[in-house]
Amino acid sequence: MKELLRTTDPVKIALATALLEGEGITAFQLDVHMSILEGSLGILPRRLMVAQRDLFLARAILSDNGIGPE
Repeated sequence: MKELLRTTDPVKIALATALLEGEGITAFQLDVHMSILEGSLGILPRRLMVAQRDLFLARAILSDNGIGPE
């Protein structure tokens, strides 16, 4: 698994996941439950991971839709 996106914006993560799933790319979110430790302040970023073989295409899909790293 390779990191595709790291952000504190849950809407950006949801949009990126939907775009990737629409193209048949499986994405996995890490650090989703860290809000318990941070007190739901949204200061700890979530990571979106994809398989190594899908990384190039996934980056292109996000870039074409205006989603990039923070």
